[in-house]
Formats: sequence, C-alpha cells, structure tokens
Amino acid sequence: MTVSSQLQGKVAVVLGGTGGIGAATAARLARAGARVVVVAQQDEDKARRVAEALPGGGHRGAVASITDSAALNALAESVREREGRADILVNAAGFTKPVRHADLDALTDDLIDDIMKVNWRGQFAAIRAFRTLLDASGDGLVVNVSSISATTGVGSNIAYCAAKAGLDVMASALGRALAPRIRVLNVAPGVVDTGFVPGRSDDFNAKAAATTPLGRIGAPDDVAAAIEACATQLRFSTGVTIVVDGGRRLN
Repeated sequence: MTVSSQLQGKVAVVLGGTGGIGAATAARLARAGARVVVVAQQDEDKARRVAEALPGGGHRGAVASITDSAALNALAESVREREGRADILVNAAGFTKPVRHADLDALTDDLIDDIMKVNWRGQFAAIRAFRTLLDASGDGLVVNVSSISATTGVGSNIAYCAAKAGLDVMASALGRALAPRIRVLNVAPGVVDTGFVPGRSDDFNAKAAATTPLGRIGAPDDVAAAIEACATQLRFSTGVTIVVDGGRRLN
C-alpha cells in the first residue's frame, strides 16, 4: 500500500483507535505518512494488532482509559519519550446505551455520569494531557468525533446528545483558546456502520439508509476521510464542526 508524504514526520495519537472509526482513521493517517500511536481503552493486544497492520513504519499500540486522567498524562509522557512529539490528537473513544427519550427513569444518574465522563470529560482530559506536546509542534491539531445528535437532539439517549453538544462547544472554545499553535476541529457523523450503539440491527441500518438523502449510512472510512482532511486540507479551519452524515440531518 502506497504511503504519501503529506504527514511525513508527524506523529498522530488516536484514542479509541481499535474501534471502527478509530481504526479507519489510524489507517488513513498512516497512509498519509504519519507515525500512529493506536490507543485502546483496555485491550493492548488489539491496539498492537491494529498498529502492526498499518502501512508505513514507526507505529505502536498503547492503552489508556479515557476516564483516567492520570493514565492520559502517562500516555502523553510515553509519547514524548518514545516518539519525541505529538502533532495530531484524535478523540474517537466513546460510549452510549440506547434509552428512549421519553423514558426519563431509565436515564439514571449513574448512566448520565458515565456518558458525560466518556464522551466529554475524557476528551477534555486528553487535550489537557497532550496540550504541551501539541503546542510544541507549532502545528498541533485536535479532532474530536462528535455526532449530528448534538444539533438534531435525535440520538441513542438524551445525555449522549447533550455530551456531543458540549463537545461542539468545547471545539469552539478551545479553537479560540489554543490558537494559533493548536487547531481544534470536530467531525459529526450520522448513522455509521459500526457496532458502536448496542442493539442496532441490520433492519435499523436499512431504514436509516432509506431516509438518508445520499441513500446509505456512513462507513467508518467516510468519517476517517474527514479527519484526514482536517489534517491535510482544512488548514485554515478551527473551532468548527464538520458534518459527515450523507444529509441525514436534513430530514
């Protein structure tokens, strides 16, 4: 597989790198010439396998829980020691659980807290941990994986929608606060063909495709392509959310 030179010399850290979107993103950034640190929440062997399959060289797997700030700080330190730099941080880790929006009792305090920890606090903590390295790059980039549920209010549960809305606000705030040495962008998918949302069936995906203007649901590579574009093409953009949903939000 041909490796280009667009990101030659850059180091990319992909949190949630063993999931569908994360692994596709790692592959795209590697093909663009970056060295990639693939970070899993718990399964270091899987992270290592994903890293070993990437084109090019210098990749590795690592493990760090998105909800453990000390672990994220340790990850940043290991990247500083081993890779010597970090230019791109991709926050692709996430968690959700389907809860009908009208079922207020089912959206318990514990579930709300878990969703906020994984889908908002963890992203902020990761940026905080890597800020020094990204700033030292002088051309730092953070890309968070958001969701169109942030603006449509239609998603797996209300807390998830709220967390993603908060992630969009975070991009706006940090895009301003961390400029000009670090850019912060979000990509917002609609329905994507992964196992991210528990219980979603092929029937759900077929119905979603039928009601999406471009006639299909997203593939992980659709989202990964947008993340790659943030690093290679959209170099005068920061603090905004890029929608990658096949027009689904238009319905």
